[in-house]
Amino acid sequence: MAKLTKITTQKKHKNRYNIFLDKGNGEEYGFSVDEDVLVKYRLQKNMELDDALINALIQTDTLHKSYTLAINYLSYRMRSEKEIRDYLKDKETDPEHIEEIVSRLNKERLLDDQEFANSLVRTRIMTSSKGPLLLKKELLEKGVSAVKADEAITHYSFDKQYDKALKFAEKKLKNDGRKSYRQQVQNVQQTLMQKGFQGDVIQEVLANLPEDEDEDTEWEAVIYQGEKLLRKFKSKAEGYELKQKVKSGLYRKGFTFDLIDRFIDEYVKE
Repeated sequence: MAKLTKITTQKKHKNRYNIFLDKGNGEEYGFSVDEDVLVKYRLQKNMELDDALINALIQTDTLHKSYTLAINYLSYRMRSEKEIRDYLKDKETDPEHIEEIVSRLNKERLLDDQEFANSLVRTRIMTSSKGPLLLKKELLEKGVSAVKADEAITHYSFDKQYDKALKFAEKKLKNDGRKSYRQQVQNVQQTLMQKGFQGDVIQEVLANLPEDEDEDTEWEAVIYQGEKLLRKFKSKAEGYELKQKVKSGLYRKGFTFDLIDRFIDEYVKE
């Protein structure tokens, strides 16, 4: 049996207290506890503590510190249950304590995977160019169940997807002016798929893009791409062979035969 001889406040952490004990060999430092633990167990000078109670105090304080870590981790943004579990595991928290902390956080409504998923989707809609399929993938990676992820994705309506995808497509068309219009449209389609937009949204966006390319812009693109091909093949081929290589290259880049023939006539000399 040990006697509690002194309680002092830690200098750097005013809500933590050092507990000093006398186990028969004079006063010595025993352990430290948080203020909540101190109050809960009504620790005071001259109190008798057996080994079982000392171990209980230490375990309770350890649990409290881990819970406080979790609360601090949650203070920056909402977290999924998996994120909390992984974080506490990285902090070497006792597995039993992890279960107890997660259970408590759920009861206190500080952990809610459905609300977390809903919030993430709403935030991504406002701040990113990701489509719903990528957002679902992100949610699954964060440990949200497929059912809850699907529920969250319902907040990403067709109209919201269409508006975001169309703005992205129009911006990309402006930035890809040195490519053929056909290739630009193909790139838009491919990128929207990579960003996780659904097929019906992509088709609607493509259907509402300008139907005809600007002739001057398309001609400038032919010149730009054609000259690149000439520089590439000039040292390897000449005459008919050079023309065919350039023609083939321009065709693969999506240009029409009329524009290709015009470029060959004006820029590829015999």
